Amino acid sequence: MGERVLELRGISKFFPGIRALERVDFDLEEGEIHALVGENGAGKSTLIKIITGVHQPDEGEIFWRGQRVTFPNPTVASRYQIAAVYQQPASFPHLTVTENIFLSHPFVHPLSRRLRWREMHKRAQELLESLGAEIDPLAPVGALSAAQQQIVEIAKALSIHARILIMDEPTAALTRREAEELYRIMMKLKSQGTSIIFISHRFEDIYEVADRVTVLRDGRKVGTWMVRDIAEQDLIRAMVGREITQLFPKAQVTPGKELLRVEGLSRVGYFSNVSFTLHAGEILGMSGLVGSGRTEVAHALFGIAPADRGKIFVEGKEVTIRSPMDAIALGIGYLPEDRLQQGLFLPMSITDNITIAVLDELTRHGWLCPEREYEVATKMLELLQIKAPTIFHPVSSLSGGNQQKVVVARLLAAKLRILILDEPTHGVDVGAKAAIHQIMSDLAREGFGILMISSEMPEILGMSDRILVMCEGRVSGILTREEATQEKLMEMAVNIDRGRVRKAQEVVGTGHGI
Repeated sequence: MGERVLELRGISKFFPGIRALERVDFDLEEGEIHALVGENGAGKSTLIKIITGVHQPDEGEIFWRGQRVTFPNPTVASRYQIAAVYQQPASFPHLTVTENIFLSHPFVHPLSRRLRWREMHKRAQELLESLGAEIDPLAPVGALSAAQQQIVEIAKALSIHARILIMDEPTAALTRREAEELYRIMMKLKSQGTSIIFISHRFEDIYEVADRVTVLRDGRKVGTWMVRDIAEQDLIRAMVGREITQLFPKAQVTPGKELLRVEGLSRVGYFSNVSFTLHAGEILGMSGLVGSGRTEVAHALFGIAPADRGKIFVEGKEVTIRSPMDAIALGIGYLPEDRLQQGLFLPMSITDNITIAVLDELTRHGWLCPEREYEVATKMLELLQIKAPTIFHPVSSLSGGNQQKVVVARLLAAKLRILILDEPTHGVDVGAKAAIHQIMSDLAREGFGILMISSEMPEILGMSDRILVMCEGRVSGILTREEATQEKLMEMAVNIDRGRVRKAQEVVGTGHGI
């Protein structure tokens, strides 16, 4: 690490009725990866928007290499070699890699004013090769994987000679292998003198690549530490302001009656011969690598993309599920992985998002009864401890963890007993994770059956009574809580021995070990 390239002193930012930041100090050294962490709503996004010129501070000063500066807009910030890479790449999927990289600063011939495509393609190729990426500059960005799209965003930043790179949750949508490739690229950039501000909810990211970590809480700076000098539990305590004694508060519950049974469920091209059972009071974890068929099975059970063959039984009775309405009528609810695109109506109020599935029950003679709607929404707000100014605020104004709770509240308001939770803590901070896990444990204790899909190994191991592992569209085995280890789950997730898969499938199908 070298000289200080960026320093913020006493930064404050106020919005109507909200103190987003209050006298925050932050600095970044040359060739450093500096993690910025905190719960949703702690002020991280506001701080990076000030650094990139999106917002102006109400108080405080910014110094770039010792020189006091102002960033009135993102264009000025980019002149100081500052660029940001976000969790959701700001790319145009139908344009090529080259077009996305040079969209804001194309190579133009000074006389003819024509675009110099050959030079742009060559430069794009050079940038990608410098990152060790084998990506065709002529390929449409929409055809790339999430990890490759992140690399294109980094190449775009390097194309403007960025020396300060802000990475906001870049690993959230990546597999472990893809995340490790991103780590490699980050370490290479660091060795070349690039400074990185790294925002992540995943502690493994922070301890893998970061040099220092700064914690924000409620708009204030709690402290800055060398990563090697602070234990994970101390980092959690700094973020949430309290001891989280149980990140995985799984209660021991004796499984009750069978709520759901699946036999030989198949959908051509996605999954085949999937069989399992789910009991009242049970959390059945579904593990496997991205592309193993987990979400596709969930879509079939909820009627989004029905299975081609196989049988589904609800409380012992064979049923047909051809649409989400069929599933809801049978008491099956689904929390999708992408809450923003598939789970929430962002412009609508918290109340509307909670009650939209039970409007029939809240009407009288065809007219919606506001008093009953208010009663249901308020009850759910209190039950799940959703933090919101009022239930009439738009759901888009909530933090990620509270938005997730709103989706759960909708499922509970609809009195559904079988809950399919796809990545229930995806993109939420550690405090919200603990709260959501506690809700899941409480629901299991009350007799709900929960099918939990998760890519996070600690969550699968910590919250599941049994764990079903998917591999290439098939069930490679089911383990009890006591049997499961990280090594066993990974071995089963990458198992391509068809003989072993068939044997495991036969065991599952007969009900042994279930």
